[in-house]
Amino acid sequence: MLTTPSAPDHDLVAGLDTPLHVLREDGTRRPDPTLDPLLRDVDLELLRGLYLDMAVVRAIDDEAVALQRQGELGLWPPLRGQEAAQIGLARSLPETDFLFTSYRENALAWCRGVSPGEMLAVWRGTTLSGWDPFAHHMATPQVIIGAQTHHAVGYAMAAQAQGEDDIAVACFGDGALSQGDVNEAMVFAASFHAPVLFFCQNNHYAISEPVDVQATVPIALRPTGFGIPSLRVDGNDVLAMRAASLYAARHIRAGKGPMFIEAVTYRLGPHTTSDDPSRYRDEKELERWERRCPLGRLERHLEQLGADLEELHGEAERRSQEATTAMQEAVAALASPTPESMFENVLSTEHPGLIRQREQFRAFTASLAPEQAEGSPA
Repeated sequence: MLTTPSAPDHDLVAGLDTPLHVLREDGTRRPDPTLDPLLRDVDLELLRGLYLDMAVVRAIDDEAVALQRQGELGLWPPLRGQEAAQIGLARSLPETDFLFTSYRENALAWCRGVSPGEMLAVWRGTTLSGWDPFAHHMATPQVIIGAQTHHAVGYAMAAQAQGEDDIAVACFGDGALSQGDVNEAMVFAASFHAPVLFFCQNNHYAISEPVDVQATVPIALRPTGFGIPSLRVDGNDVLAMRAASLYAARHIRAGKGPMFIEAVTYRLGPHTTSDDPSRYRDEKELERWERRCPLGRLERHLEQLGADLEELHGEAERRSQEATTAMQEAVAALASPTPESMFENVLSTEHPGLIRQREQFRAFTASLAPEQAEGSPA
């Protein structure tokens, strides 16, 4: 006889219900013994830089959504609301650490110097891959959910074997935790002591399914079952995210094996521009998380420190306008590829199967050409 399972005993996860944070929603600082030692370098200039990063990334994201609505892009995965998680991570790591991301980490791409044309080309459909991964130490976005975790662990194991100090970072969402790839990657990372950071942005929705459908206890508990230590952090607190990322990177670089960060954040927009979030979440929930906006929280903190907000807003507007103008120009300049280019850069060497497919394609396209009348010029 089947019985309904009882509610989980949340006493077993005491201390994880409230994610680590150092900025309250009103912008005031609070002490945290784990994160405070990693925030001693924080000054007004650093805070200003983090705010500008988040403001520009939000403008880039909004512009990409607008370009998709105008028919310039086929699709776009918005990151609005998740700026602090991504900027906090990006601004804590040296640029030699290799990033392996899903399709939503466009803030990381921007921080790594990916140009607007490189960022948008794959979403316009003019290329199969956006940029040279080795030029930016960042793999191109992985659309297959969780597959990048295998790539990250493999890279980390190779770096470890070669005696390098660099670490790999695997970025994914809460929904990916239900994929076998992610769990297999954590098994390998733990077993081989791989220098990899698993970075989960829990934005509360795996497309249209709320996170509590797949996780009845905090996600940060999952990796501990593999022997991987974990931090659960307020993903809308950019200072906490920066400190937690520094903490994890130092742990990994010290030869202590992998770590896991759960960044508790919220996707304010749709899963992608083809999604309608109003079908599965209510306005009250959205309003509650809008009050926790990462930009607003840091802005309130800066105001309390006496920062010149008028000057800050002006600089944010200038940089945002510069970035969005570059995006508009880049989209207009993207040339449509020739159909036959789909056979290029698939394999590193010629392969009989690919050669055969290319010849079949050429024959097919030639058969569609209008027949020439006898005696007419070719």
